[in-house]
Amino acid sequence: MSGLDIKNKVAESGLVNFDLSQIIPRGNREGVDLKDFLFEGLILKEKDFREKVAALDVTKYENAFVYIFNSAEAIVPLWAYFLLTAKLTDVAKKIIFGSREDLEVLLMHNAVHTHDFSELTGKRVLVKGCSDENIPENAYIELVEQLKPLVKSLMFGEACSNVPIFKN
Repeated sequence: MSGLDIKNKVAESGLVNFDLSQIIPRGNREGVDLKDFLFEGLILKEKDFREKVAALDVTKYENAFVYIFNSAEAIVPLWAYFLLTAKLTDVAKKIIFGSREDLEVLLMHNAVHTHDFSELTGKRVLVKGCSDENIPENAYIELVEQLKPLVKSLMFGEACSNVPIFKN
């Protein structure tokens, strides 16, 4: 080189990059449609329902995050959810009623609220703006709630182009 030192201003700035995708709970997501347990996909007959739940092969739900939904929009008594959940509880990591999106929101909620952010205390933090993962918007909102009391400043985006959020 010609004696000119190239300085990496981003590295020297003391910014700590935080990528929310790093705390996404890993594991399979599996849906269970109640319609598959109903007589002709429309009516819950207790005996048939119990037999189908008892015969359910739970191997695909092992260590999975499971969401139970009802695409038939049939009226299903609450005990049916209890019965199906009891069948899956010993094998699944988490079970919810709702959509895949509902599951992702809940998983990220739990991840943000249980993550140890203490290493970011007093730091200038840049939350990565682009991710290959699909992260629910609510996770970013909850992240700000968790970081605001801890960090010196918070920015969003990329080091070369970020949006300041706040400074303490």
